Amino acid sequence: MKALYWRPQRVSLRVLALLAFVSLATFLSVERFRARQRQPYYAEKNRAAQLTLRGMRTVKEHREKLGLGIDPETDPTESGLMGTLLSPITTNTGYPGAKQTSINPNFGAVVVHYLKRAGVREGEPVAVGLSASFPALNIAVYAAIETIGARPLVISSVGSSQWGANLPELTWLDMEKALFDAGVFGTQSLAVTYGGVDDRALGLSPRGKQMLTDAIQRSGRPLLEPADLKDGIERRMALYREHAGDAEIRAYVNVGGGTSSVGTRVGKQLFKPGLNKTPPRGPLPDSVMTRFSQDGVPVIHLTQISRIAEENGLPEKPRALAPIGEGTVFVRDTYNRWLAGGGLVLIVAMMFALLRFDLGHRLLAKNRGGDAPSHSEPMV
Repeated sequence: MKALYWRPQRVSLRVLALLAFVSLATFLSVERFRARQRQPYYAEKNRAAQLTLRGMRTVKEHREKLGLGIDPETDPTESGLMGTLLSPITTNTGYPGAKQTSINPNFGAVVVHYLKRAGVREGEPVAVGLSASFPALNIAVYAAIETIGARPLVISSVGSSQWGANLPELTWLDMEKALFDAGVFGTQSLAVTYGGVDDRALGLSPRGKQMLTDAIQRSGRPLLEPADLKDGIERRMALYREHAGDAEIRAYVNVGGGTSSVGTRVGKQLFKPGLNKTPPRGPLPDSVMTRFSQDGVPVIHLTQISRIAEENGLPEKPRALAPIGEGTVFVRDTYNRWLAGGGLVLIVAMMFALLRFDLGHRLLAKNRGGDAPSHSEPMV
């Protein structure tokens, strides 16, 4: 004989409360017990950060040999990579907070991250446009490219904005030479420009421009002196292609806001900070960055440093030099998939057992004793 039982019309509040409790407990467990997951290319990122740190220390030692003091107020990490407010070779205004944020060896790992996402492989040429305004980032770029074994093709500007490499005795070219002579990097600029307005240091005093000329002569790097902005862009593109030879340039790295590199201020802002695999929409001012992007070459735009730092878990304006391996560029908190999947299976199983098969009603009805509904229920 087939068994019959009464089935309630409504789900018991106790059953709903039990399901809610299990669901909440599962949610809190998944949030609480996250897994620490190493990001791709962890070992290379670590090596690049270590090499960046070595480069920073080398520059500091060179600065100390020159007898140039370090102001702990403007350079709290005492890196020696912060310049001054004004000097004869200062080409533009600058924000000290951005320069302070850039002084972090883990930016070497960030550049590795971008290069890898751009598809750069060992032996492939990477075009680079460096501004003296961010010497710490320049060091990070060299460290990243040499770590992955790519071939850097570098054009540097020697004039700097405020708080960058704007000390006449210690320009970016002096730093680059010190790093090369110490064997930290095997990279030197193919050519250099004055920088500043139209890449020709327009507006600097004759004394300031002579100081830039003296720095270029100390470096032994050839001077690229364009007639105007368009000529500067053409010359840079020709130099990159000449040194790339038959190989395809795989990425373009821009540091700062050099006029020939990014074009006008509008061009600098249209490209997003970090990796740009396609050009921005709309009309773009002529620049090296624009030309590479329109040719399908990924562009790594190192500007808006605070935003890049935030996206990669690096501190803003650190008071002490960050330890190697810090930041989400190395390790991220991820959800434990096994725990999340197991919790979901448990919740679904309980819903079927308690609702579909009335297990909850049967169990809770026993606990209530003779407490039965006062009205007739449908019979199943």
